[in-house]
Amino acid sequence: MKETFERQIQQIVNLLPQIITAIVALIVLVVIGRFVSKGIDRLVGRKRRGATKQSRFLKRIIRWGFNLLGIIIALDLVGLTKVASSFMAAGGVVAIVLGFAFREIGENLLAGLFMSFNRSFNIGDLIESNGIRGVVQRIEIRDVHIRTADGCDIFIPSATIYKNPLHNFTCDGLRRGSFKVGIDYGDDSVKAQELLLKVVLSHEDALKEPAGSTQIAGFTPNYVELEVFFWINTFSKGPGLAKVRSRIMNEAKKSLAENGFTFSSNVTTAVEMLPLDVKLNKEK
Repeated sequence: MKETFERQIQQIVNLLPQIITAIVALIVLVVIGRFVSKGIDRLVGRKRRGATKQSRFLKRIIRWGFNLLGIIIALDLVGLTKVASSFMAAGGVVAIVLGFAFREIGENLLAGLFMSFNRSFNIGDLIESNGIRGVVQRIEIRDVHIRTADGCDIFIPSATIYKNPLHNFTCDGLRRGSFKVGIDYGDDSVKAQELLLKVVLSHEDALKEPAGSTQIAGFTPNYVELEVFFWINTFSKGPGLAKVRSRIMNEAKKSLAENGFTFSSNVTTAVEMLPLDVKLNKEK
């Protein structure tokens, strides 16, 4: 027993440099992981406000990755190469099994992680993805919480937003509104457009740049259809698009009525229906 004990002590002494090197390597990788995770956390936090949970999740992933790498290298330096290889193989098998079992969850987590670095929307933006439109309330790793115009709270999976086209209506603060109005064929459409444009340009909530515009949208069987466009700044504290549209429409209706125009609900065609006499000549 004494000889066996002395032999084990001697083996430990012989392996002492490798053990010290392995411990140092493990500590160094753990420290590097902490510094890298903090740097990524500051980078994400500076680029994206309100991304606390995303950056926290990313920090943990980076730390776990460096810790795992340090353990594998330490085992290899000590001479336990087979153990390190088995550890890596077992981790790979577990990762594959978990990947198949939680494919959708993992897909959403990865999509949320990628969006933390390159996201085209923030809290408060009006977005539309996969046919769902609403204002962003909260951004999580797995999903994005939006609220629709009728007050419905919808949680869109991150993978859905990441894979599908995204419409951001408030990215630069500019949003265009429009409405249509019909006038009689006998009315002067050029003058009507001038009146409508004057209403838009003089309205306090419509932007002067980009300026509003009007156009003839089409010819229906009963009236000429005019379309009016205007722009608002969503970053201002003024009324929203729906309220601005309603105000401009009221002023446009008043302006057209004061100038004698006939609206689409009461118009007639420009063709005057005259009495027609038909005579039939009978041949004998």
